[in-house]
Amino acid sequence: HTLSEVLFCQPDAPALGLALAFDSDQLFWFDFPMSRWTPRLPELPPWPPALETPAQLLQDASFCQQLRRGLTALATGQMPESRGVPVAAVFPREPPVLGEPNTLVCLVENIFPPAVSVGWRLHGVPVTRGVTHTHDTPTPDLAFVRFSYLAVTPAAGDVYSCVVTREGDNSSVVAYW
Repeated sequence: HTLSEVLFCQPDAPALGLALAFDSDQLFWFDFPMSRWTPRLPELPPWPPALETPAQLLQDASFCQQLRRGLTALATGQMPESRGVPVAAVFPREPPVLGEPNTLVCLVENIFPPAVSVGWRLHGVPVTRGVTHTHDTPTPDLAFVRFSYLAVTPAAGDVYSCVVTREGDNSSVVAYW
């Protein structure tokens, strides 16, 4: 088994991220603006406050940002920037039955850097109601994965799409259901 704590900092939003994962399943995410750990699942117990205090994590984040700025200055023009091409898949949480509530899941893999937005569309029209997202979760291959969920009641002829957009690149990946 592998327990990993991954801190990242980057010029793109989110500028800071910290995730605690067990065997690639995210357990906690540190919310830097609120200075608190948030569990990935509501049934997880709260983070023990004495393990890593927000003040300690903010020092780590400050160091990360200083290191990123220094390495960026050294590497710009010397090394190509690494970027993964996101891969998206859409599937229902339960076997679909027309007219019965369900949840569509959009799995987005190979995210690097972790700076993408995920949106939903029904027949090409943006949908925001009933949408929830996870934070970026680190994977063993040094990329990230994210889930997005859409509460639906499928009807005949419905075409749903999950649109993954990389900020700044003006590029999108689309998966249909």
